[in-house]
Amino acid sequence: LDRTSNWAITVAAAMLSVSLSTPSSHHGVLLFAMLLITLLLWIEARRYRFFDVYRARVRQFERYYFAQIFSPQPDFASNWLAIVGEGLRSPRFLISQRAALVRRLRRNYIFMYTILMLAWVLKITTPSLQREGSPIGFGASFLDAMRVAALGPVPGIVVASIVALFYVGLLAAAFLVNSEEGELSHGTVHV
Repeated sequence: LDRTSNWAITVAAAMLSVSLSTPSSHHGVLLFAMLLITLLLWIEARRYRFFDVYRARVRQFERYYFAQIFSPQPDFASNWLAIVGEGLRSPRFLISQRAALVRRLRRNYIFMYTILMLAWVLKITTPSLQREGSPIGFGASFLDAMRVAALGPVPGIVVASIVALFYVGLLAAAFLVNSEEGELSHGTVHV
């Protein structure tokens, strides 16, 4: 796991612990955790772009140098040294910020977001996890849940709608984006 992923897991675990440990804690802690995880996802995607440059260079050596040593093929990509040299002289990102975000979201962050969303739904729908809730109870009505979901002057239905739109956007980004071809497509080795 990347260092940023470790921080994201730590933030999610801490916020879950704070929010679900006592009825006096506010559900907004989980919403804040979602924002922090989004910030960490953005940072990790940026770091992943740098990693991808170095990963591609190593793959070029593996593919064009070491593979030729172990299994020579005549004139197999004879200009690979020029390509590596040009990449070292003027480095460029090989992946966009959006593609890096989608990769990190699919591989690590979608699970953290799912856990936070389930915890948030649990927090606003379980009376025993709310300040004015009953100590016993497994579910609240929709109106009670929307009353609890309010953040200050913002009505609960607006907060729930924003959270729902956020998660629809995450799912669309994670699963409706065209799959990539090449080394990182499904079924090939990730190096």
